[in-house]
Amino acid sequence: MKVTGFNPSILTSHSDDVIRLFAKMGFEIHHQDLNPEGIVSGSVRLKNADGFAVDVTGTDHFRQDITVIRMNVDDFDEGYRLLQSHGFQNALGDDVIIEAKHFKGADMISPSGFRIMLMQHIKKE
Repeated sequence: MKVTGFNPSILTSHSDDVIRLFAKMGFEIHHQDLNPEGIVSGSVRLKNADGFAVDVTGTDHFRQDITVIRMNVDDFDEGYRLLQSHGFQNALGDDVIIEAKHFKGADMISPSGFRIMLMQHIKKE
């Protein structure tokens, strides 16, 4: 398994406010995915001039904002097994994998409580 991306991601029901805050810090929208169905309403990748990235993901699934580490991998199943072997559990349940047109993901939580949003980008053939 190869890690293809690694950055913070904010899951929030106030994505417009968070995006405006990061814009004031010099971040610009680099990529945007809309997903009107399901747990995630959309995701925006912001980058600054130095190449630092943060994702802002719109969701009403959590009572408060959550910051996670987004880890993109080239093999979701292998990444999932690796995290499980280190005690991580799927925060949404063992059989709940988030699948959308462009990605496959799981919200994994460590035994000590930090979260990794494991993602595999699905490329169009």
